[in-house]
Amino acid sequence: MTSQSAKNLLVLLGLGLAGIVLITRKLKKSVRKDLGAFIEKLQLLPPPQPAPPKAPHPLTALTFALSDLFDIEGHVSTFGHPEWARTHEPASSTAPAVSALVEGGATCVATTVLDDLALGIGGENKHYGTPTNPAVPARVPGGSSSGAAVAVAADFVDFALGIDTVGGVRVPAGFCGILGFRPSHGAVSHLGIIPISTSLDTVGWFAKDPNILRRVGHILLQAPFAMQRSPRQIVIADDCFQHINVPLDRSSQVVVKTTEKLFGRQVLKHINLGDYLSSRVPSLKGCSGQKTNGEVKASALKLLANIMQSLQRHEFRLKHDEWMNTVKPELHPGVSAQLHEKFEVSDAEIENSKSVRSEMCAAVNSLLKDEGILVIPTVADPPPKLGGKEILSEDYQSRAFSLLSIASISGCCQVSIPLGFYDKYPVSVSLIARHGGDRFLLDTLQTVYTTLQEQADIASKSKSSGNAVSKEQSAEIAKEKGNQAYKDKQWQKAIGFYTEAIKLCGDNATYYSNRAQAYLGLGR
Repeated sequence: MTSQSAKNLLVLLGLGLAGIVLITRKLKKSVRKDLGAFIEKLQLLPPPQPAPPKAPHPLTALTFALSDLFDIEGHVSTFGHPEWARTHEPASSTAPAVSALVEGGATCVATTVLDDLALGIGGENKHYGTPTNPAVPARVPGGSSSGAAVAVAADFVDFALGIDTVGGVRVPAGFCGILGFRPSHGAVSHLGIIPISTSLDTVGWFAKDPNILRRVGHILLQAPFAMQRSPRQIVIADDCFQHINVPLDRSSQVVVKTTEKLFGRQVLKHINLGDYLSSRVPSLKGCSGQKTNGEVKASALKLLANIMQSLQRHEFRLKHDEWMNTVKPELHPGVSAQLHEKFEVSDAEIENSKSVRSEMCAAVNSLLKDEGILVIPTVADPPPKLGGKEILSEDYQSRAFSLLSIASISGCCQVSIPLGFYDKYPVSVSLIARHGGDRFLLDTLQTVYTTLQEQADIASKSKSSGNAVSKEQSAEIAKEKGNQAYKDKQWQKAIGFYTEAIKLCGDNATYYSNRAQAYLGLGR
């Protein structure tokens, strides 16, 4: 064996879990047949199957990987940095989330690469190598849980666990074109996980198959059985889709057409989410440095992004400052900029952020109730180039975090769903349900997924010119606004919107029919 070859080390360790064995194979960075996704290969084997007539374990025959910040008995987590591994002892027990999956019948096969200290959203790591994005190899895979997303996208495993604090599962899911689920805050145990920001941390997971995503969710959430429900309202956040780099017919309109086909147009609602939150989250006006003459200068979503980033930095420092000051690890420029920026948070600001979180949760819960779904883009922009500076820019991060802060600050659950490709880059949208609505969100995903893919495929094959597509999009938006006005019995406003749609696209019979119905309403 040459010095370039990887040396295999087999270690047999007891995990304190019945029937579970760990076999670790150390990998050198030079071995990259795994697209750089894995740090260590291992096997956490499930217990034997129960004797018939009992049903087999629910996750039987599934394999998974996990970001290298979950405790595994006898294993030292890297937390994305070799200095962390060097200065910490092996875990004395296995994280409950990992144990639950193994006991449920799944086999864990590897730990995966993540950003330095799980603090980036790009997924780049110079210490272990940046995992290659299977969807667009010249672009970043997204982070922090980059290796976990790549392992799923490349079909190395059936599902993977990651950490989502400010987007650590949702961003790589969007960039790699797979499903990514962030549960309600507190819905899955945080025990045995290296903390980043306890107010924001969640254990999330990736899969390609919505059925697998749902089965994993049932194990992790420990949710009692309930009848599957269909959404009574699907709310499109129009303002969130206005500034993304994907046409509406390839993003929000895919959801609109899917909803109309499966549930009927009466289920649809369109809102300006920023305006709604401004009126429902009064503590946003108490954000320091954001007021002029008592008025909030920045948009509600940008203020939420600022609060989220400040809270993450503050809580990370509270937990890890002593280690940082002692070890002085070499960090990725983006992570280093976050941690070494002059930054102080007053007690009043911390209290205000708590108020914002509470008000955000109440606002989103009030909007969606038990059977509503909010639709937003997962990410605003395509994945940046590897090694580029775009992802470090204030504009890029502001656009990204404005969307990511909605679920992170409210604590609500969110799933990122791939919708194919546009201009050679993955496209995704996200569905959000109220806090505690995780099972409902997974059920909704199961219901809509196939039709979403069909509608996305139809949109991608459209032969329309750019100008024609733009007019069609505008007409559809006007129609949806007319539908909302019609539901609110604002007949004159509905007639105006339908007329606007007819002017933009005069060969669509639906617009004429809808306007006629609005005229009938006006005459009642």
